[in-house]
Amino acid sequence: MDPAGGKAKPLKAAKKEKKDLDEDDLAHREKLKADAKAKKEMMEATKGKRGPLNTGQQGIKKSGKK
Repeated sequence: MDPAGGKAKPLKAAKKEKKDLDEDDLAHREKLKADAKAKKEMMEATKGKRGPLNTGQQGIKKSGKK
């Protein structure tokens, strides 16, 4: 129960209404799909080759030795 009295909070959040997508949203989604597809193809192309595929997200690898 709510300490101030009144209605208790629902357990689930209310479903958001689906908004109509404009051209910018559709273009952005297509770009994300294309990027994901290109990355997947790059991973497939380098599969079995030596060394990790550095996609620029890991940064500079450092060894533990000094």
